[in-house]
Amino acid sequence: MKITRFTSVAALGAAAAIALAGCAANEGGSSSSAEGTESGSTLEGTLNASGASSQVAAQEAWVAGFQTANEGVTVNYESTGSGTGRENFIAGASNFIGSDRAFNDEEVAAGGFGACASDAIVEVPMYISPVAVAFNLEGVDTLNLDPETIAGIFAGEITNWNDEAIASANPDAELPDQAITPVHRADDSGTTETFVTYLQATAPDIWDFEISGEWPLDSGEAAQQTSGVAQALSGGVGTIGYLDASQIPEGTGQVHVGVDGEYVEYSSDAAAALVENSALVEGRGEGDLVFDVDPAAATGGAYPIALVSYAIACEEYEDENVGALVKAYFEYMASAEGQDAAAENAGNAPISDSLREQVLGAIDTIQAG
Repeated sequence: MKITRFTSVAALGAAAAIALAGCAANEGGSSSSAEGTESGSTLEGTLNASGASSQVAAQEAWVAGFQTANEGVTVNYESTGSGTGRENFIAGASNFIGSDRAFNDEEVAAGGFGACASDAIVEVPMYISPVAVAFNLEGVDTLNLDPETIAGIFAGEITNWNDEAIASANPDAELPDQAITPVHRADDSGTTETFVTYLQATAPDIWDFEISGEWPLDSGEAAQQTSGVAQALSGGVGTIGYLDASQIPEGTGQVHVGVDGEYVEYSSDAAAALVENSALVEGRGEGDLVFDVDPAAATGGAYPIALVSYAIACEEYEDENVGALVKAYFEYMASAEGQDAAAENAGNAPISDSLREQVLGAIDTIQAG
């Protein structure tokens, strides 16, 4: 298995001359099985990819399974963060990318996606996972926090762990007189965009900043990528941060999030319920399957902070072999086998059978030449 790191867009250069952008279909879809993953596969070649750090554990499982079934293929996935992944895709430095947000309407309209043979891209939801709010506070394993309290902490308005807003919701917790250190992503991150979308949707009077993958405040502690947030949480005292639930460091406490008067513990099923009850963004191409997730619409039992991470590829490739490899790899990721392997390794929520049918229909639009 190869999970290889590159240094930058420039370093990838000619090594990854074709850019892929993942899509999903808004209409119907094929239920065909993954192509080229049977034993005796004749697929050969190398794919270079980059993007979301949230997908790392899932990509490890996908790469291992796909390369075992296709011994002539090497898939390199660099964990750069979603923003850099999208830059790499536009620059033509990655054959496909993972991103915790899809390209927005303006970016899609602008086109110019690297070495794609056209401006049409494929974007498919391949990885669904709760974004957990975790903390490091001695003697405290769980905390109940409503949206306003979470927003107040990350906005710097609630600065001490024994603040009344926290204490009133957690009467049995021994909360110390200790400063809170909020930890956020330093890089442009789809996980950040997911989290701040939740804050603005559920606590708009407190969190009135523009939604972006870039953290809007200078306060708190900044950390690079998901791994950096995990290290800051586990190594700090009184820290709290947000990260993909599959990568929560051992020994940290978990926040149960207020929804409809109850406090909901994160789970993959609860996150999947939020996403699958959401509408698709309108006006996209045949292979562009992007969900408009509204955290404020979460009902009791649904976890309101769900990461929908996309696999992004070209709809049309200039290189026939690259197109065939990308299509086969995407079909494997979306297959029941691939989704189960990722869930076992990463703890994400496998996509449903009905969503898989749409995703495979979108992947079927990938072609070469």
